[in-house]
Amino acid sequence: MVSARTEVDNASMIDKLEFLIALAHERHFGRAAEACGVTQPTLSAGLKQLEGMLGVRLVNRGARFHDLTPEGQRVLDWARRICADARTLRAEIRGLRQGLAGHLRIGAIPTALPIVADLTTPFRARHPDVAFSILSRNSFDILTQLDNFEIDAGLTYLDNEPVGRVQAVPLYQERYRLVTAASAPLGQRGTVTWAEVGAIPLCLLTPDMQNRRIIDRRLRAVGVEPQPTLQSNSLVVLFSHVRTGSWASVMPAVLADTLGLTAPLRSIPILDDEPPPMIGLVYPQREPLTPMTAALVTEARRLGLAWADRR
Repeated sequence: MVSARTEVDNASMIDKLEFLIALAHERHFGRAAEACGVTQPTLSAGLKQLEGMLGVRLVNRGARFHDLTPEGQRVLDWARRICADARTLRAEIRGLRQGLAGHLRIGAIPTALPIVADLTTPFRARHPDVAFSILSRNSFDILTQLDNFEIDAGLTYLDNEPVGRVQAVPLYQERYRLVTAASAPLGQRGTVTWAEVGAIPLCLLTPDMQNRRIIDRRLRAVGVEPQPTLQSNSLVVLFSHVRTGSWASVMPAVLADTLGLTAPLRSIPILDDEPPPMIGLVYPQREPLTPMTAALVTEARRLGLAWADRR
């Protein structure tokens, strides 16, 4: 039987740094060990060995995990960069031998989720050995997870709030529609104003979503204080309430088009003097990119050009 000590002695420096990353993410020794595919004693011994190698205490520990020390937090920042570079190296060598293969993680704001398939479907046609995880996230979480190497790329707003240290590929502009029942107030209109939209019962995304903050600013600009009668971080919840005919919502045109709204629902353009916000692909500001992220950026540029031609 292989002892924890033997497993730790055989573990590379990269493995021990991965232990630290997992512990910081899970904040629990048992879950971190499970995420790394090792036993808890192996993970604990590996972290202690890492502390010995660096000559500092990394983890405040008792019967359970408390937090990282200031030195541990600094080492964590380096661990994320070093391990990301190691994964990039392995992926690049593997790609040279057998083509792109692996797992691509994309975070997307809820309002951009309908267009993810326009990106992933042609990508997979070119690289069939790549699998995807598509995660619904708010714009702040996308930037944080990119910075922590927890996702490979994101779909978010580019020009409404600061996006930080990322590179970006513009894709399309988010234009807004009032989605409401045909029998409801404003339901037979060809266009509506933001002032009119603010006068009816609305269900909207929660304020932690940048889409909601954009809508709130549009309403306040015409003297209406946003007071939705229902809010959720799920577009499915919003749409299910709109379908009852008792609520209306403001949704991006691309989402309304994807849902394929049929009677008795209508999607009505909202007249807007403000320039529509731009949605795009964001990815780490680092070189070299992983081969899969570089291929995704290439696909996004093709998609951006195709949408530009439609305008």
